[in-house]
Amino acid sequence: MHVQEWLDTVPAAVVYAVVGLVIGLESLGIPLPGEIILVSAALLSSQHTGVDPVVLGVCATVGAVVGDSIGYAIGRKGGRPLLAWLGRKFPRHFSEGHVATAERSFHKWGMWAVFFGRFVALLRIFAGPLAGVLHMPYWKFLIANVLGGIVWAGGTTAVIYYVGIVAESWLKRFSWLGLVAAVLIGVTSMLVLRRKAARAAAERGDAVTEPEAVPATD
Repeated sequence: MHVQEWLDTVPAAVVYAVVGLVIGLESLGIPLPGEIILVSAALLSSQHTGVDPVVLGVCATVGAVVGDSIGYAIGRKGGRPLLAWLGRKFPRHFSEGHVATAERSFHKWGMWAVFFGRFVALLRIFAGPLAGVLHMPYWKFLIANVLGGIVWAGGTTAVIYYVGIVAESWLKRFSWLGLVAAVLIGVTSMLVLRRKAARAAAERGDAVTEPEAVPATD
């Protein structure tokens, strides 16, 4: 079953909880499809299903900020051995190459790596634990974490919600335009056929009523 289809079968409160939990666990350092869950829930909210996009955005933001903060605390306490353990458990995501790439980003960009990392799937998983391992000052991490969580989670929710609204409105207009076009094409075709039929009937009538030529006499 598709994620959005499953979310559509559960109450709105469960949708909020699932979104916050999955994004929180992903931010903590567990590879989960947080972005897919958020986009699916935001599309669901645009379809008038009782899911409030504002509440959804808040839950996603809280999950992102709290998850990253827990990941930071775990990374600061676990240090390098934690990254080695994660590499054994999740080699696809925490390979030495990925860790090295993320670490270079942190050394180069500092707290901005936490902020912009929220928009990159790989760094979104790394940001909290790696910032803790590298002993980034918590106040810097917290500022980047909160701002990144608000912009990413809230912004994604808002954009997908309004895209869904616009798409729904456009599809409705398209269906009406299609109906009008079909009617116009049908009426035009009927008028053209009737005109051709009338012209053909008139030509046959002229051929029948046309007098035969009288032969000339001396």
